[in-house]
Amino acid sequence: MMKQLNLKTFIYGLMLLPFLSSLSSSAQKTRDLYQIKIYHLKSVDQEKQLDAYLKNAYLPALHRIKFNKIGVFKPVISEEQAVNAERLVYVFIPFKSWSDVVNLEQKLAKDQRYITDGNEYLNAAYNNAPFDRIESILLMAFEGAPRFDLPQLKSPAKERVYELRSYEGPTEKYYENKVSMFNKGDEIGLFKRLGFNAIFYAEVISGARMPNLMYLTAFENKADRESHWKTFSADAYWKKLSAMPEYQHNVSRNDTKFLYPADYSDI
Repeated sequence: MMKQLNLKTFIYGLMLLPFLSSLSSSAQKTRDLYQIKIYHLKSVDQEKQLDAYLKNAYLPALHRIKFNKIGVFKPVISEEQAVNAERLVYVFIPFKSWSDVVNLEQKLAKDQRYITDGNEYLNAAYNNAPFDRIESILLMAFEGAPRFDLPQLKSPAKERVYELRSYEGPTEKYYENKVSMFNKGDEIGLFKRLGFNAIFYAEVISGARMPNLMYLTAFENKADRESHWKTFSADAYWKKLSAMPEYQHNVSRNDTKFLYPADYSDI
């Protein structure tokens, strides 16, 4: 098992080399790295098994290696939508360095308590898998928001709305322009001034959709979310910023997901 994990870690490291070589050492030291794991599920039983694994094995193991602010989120859907909707679970993991990313699986493999607590999930039969597939997105924090923040919310977890936005660019150049709009154009400052409770803003380094950036904001409830965006749309600085010629046509696709935290989520 360890040989397989070492090979997996080696291959994973090779995949990251092109990105690592393009990033300065100072950037790696001063900007957070994130992974968003999206579990795609087919049944209630799979969701229950995954919840048990994440709550009782995975998050405690991450906490033991000092990854203490892990977010676990699920989509906000109505009862009508729930009938046909795909079951998804989002796991947000913040890292301080690339070595943390590459070595995570190897560290978990050495944690006997994790292996014991996660036995049902880790040793599930091929015909009783606890998920349909796992999607993984690697991100690096924006220069203008190099560290993630915890939201300052008071409402019950079930009422909260976490808004995960994904902005794809038509080309790499337009994508970089949108990133600049957040950093140099101070769109980040606008969100902060209006109290959007942003957890992170980040560039997608590797994922299914690229070129792409993502950010996550948090609200007390749906009404709070609607109120914030109404204020944002009417804000004088946003009207000025969005009308600037240099920032036109820099988003080709905006994908928005509304999420709520699992009861065992750290965030």
